[in-house]
Amino acid sequence: MTGFEPLIGIGTSALAALVTEIVKTRGGKLLDQLDRDILKPKLQQAIQQYVQQYEQRHGTLKVACVRMDAPIRLEELYTAVQLLDRSELHYFKSTDPLQDWFRQSGKRSFGFGKENRKSGLEVANQEQYLMVLGGPGVGKSTFLRKMGLEALRGKQGEFQHHCIPVFSALQRFKSNEISIEQLIAREFEVCGFPEAAEFVQAALEKGKLLVLLDGLDEVPLDHLDRAITQIQDLVDRYSQNRFIASCRVAAYKGGFPRFKDVAMAAFKDTQIEQFIRNWFRSAKDQEANTAEQCWELLKRSEYAAAKE
Repeated sequence: MTGFEPLIGIGTSALAALVTEIVKTRGGKLLDQLDRDILKPKLQQAIQQYVQQYEQRHGTLKVACVRMDAPIRLEELYTAVQLLDRSELHYFKSTDPLQDWFRQSGKRSFGFGKENRKSGLEVANQEQYLMVLGGPGVGKSTFLRKMGLEALRGKQGEFQHHCIPVFSALQRFKSNEISIEQLIAREFEVCGFPEAAEFVQAALEKGKLLVLLDGLDEVPLDHLDRAITQIQDLVDRYSQNRFIASCRVAAYKGGFPRFKDVAMAAFKDTQIEQFIRNWFRSAKDQEANTAEQCWELLKRSEYAAAKE
């Protein structure tokens, strides 16, 4: 048992309903094969494989530290994040001063006193096109993965839009032969989806994908302009879908007029404490009160830097 079985069952049912809707709307070769039962067993297997692969690849975390010898489920460690509307950072007239402040502050996320924070999930539900900014290691990728997990749950999840999540690491965009649509199609191909490219096009035309584009800053510089252009074209061509992208703030140059720019807000004390309790949740740590001891240490002034 991996701990994923309940979610895999829920995700498979939700995804199967979406896939069937997309195929029937598309028609053509896909529908013809499905109607003649040629496709059904293979498609059912591919759907289950897709959910299982998403869980295994994006639903676990492995951090290089002494207390994480084995991967842990993202759901067990995840602490709800809050986002700041970039327009709230009104003291910055342009991107460069914002980046300069971010670098000089030594912080990985933003916090400005009485800023208007919103839960990340709330913002993702409200905004069709979302660009999540923040420093390295602040949780941008984890947030994208979590949104995908919620979408996989369908009506039982907290993501309010009935979409198939597709997580794509943009660091793979490193060849002139690769397109964003090909990266998306590969996520289905590796799971055995029949006619994967045709299916992806049908899903995009139907507006049924949640496209998660992680790490714009990790695209090689000689391919960055092409990647930005392709993302813009994809959004323009298939505007009914939902898109969430992430980028380190120091590398962000804009260029996404449809996207709502938001910044990862610094954790409040309650969030830090919850994260610590999630981290030290083993029976051994609970018996030793490790979480309480760690939190008490972090509240001391001499550990302020570690708390940041």
